Amino acid sequence: MATLEVRGVRGGYGDVTVLKDVTLDVRDREVVALVGANGAGKSTLLRTMSGLLRPTAGEIHFNGERIDHAPPHHVVDLGFVQVPEGKQLFSQMTVEENLLVGAMCPRARGERQKTLEEVYGLFAEIADKRMRQAGSLSGGEQQMVAVGRALMARPKILAMDEPSLGLAPVVVERLFGVLQKIRESGMTILLIEQNVQQTLEMADRGYVMENGQIVLTGAGLELLGNEHLKTHYLGL
Repeated sequence: MATLEVRGVRGGYGDVTVLKDVTLDVRDREVVALVGANGAGKSTLLRTMSGLLRPTAGEIHFNGERIDHAPPHHVVDLGFVQVPEGKQLFSQMTVEENLLVGAMCPRARGERQKTLEEVYGLFAEIADKRMRQAGSLSGGEQQMVAVGRALMARPKILAMDEPSLGLAPVVVERLFGVLQKIRESGMTILLIEQNVQQTLEMADRGYVMENGQIVLTGAGLELLGNEHLKTHYLGL
């Protein structure tokens, strides 16, 4: 059984339908990429999976439990945790305070000190700045805090929404290196990105989204060889 199952989901914002019968799976210990142009519906789908939006049709199941009408805090408690686009940190709070916010769910609270040290082990850059206000950090460091905060919830699926957006290439390389370490630890990752090449190189499987629909699916490297994807996303 897939860890996350999305079946025929439709939805959007009020009368505006963005998602049109979306179906996908994320299996245990996989890295699954969801790629597509800006406005394709990727973030809307993630918000719907997370309980921030309600679908108008279809079902979403996580570890066998239907969650498409569950409140967001329950989805997090079950282990589906997202790193939102734009980081969304508490800029006046310290790095460590921001991280500890991620461990508020009951399942993570008892292990927060252990998880905190694990996060600092992954991101030495923020370990040295743990008592500084998060708003004073560079964009790359703030993204590290955002990823670390999600890890503090001890997710079963780590869902990341455009983690490389606006970051310098050297920071993107650093971030993807950390994602590789997280993957090697056995964590399941759903990676939503416009950075098609690097994302599909890392992914076990991928989905390509256009106009609210899944138009291509397959192994990550297989998709990189697809002519439609080469032409429309890689400029080849």
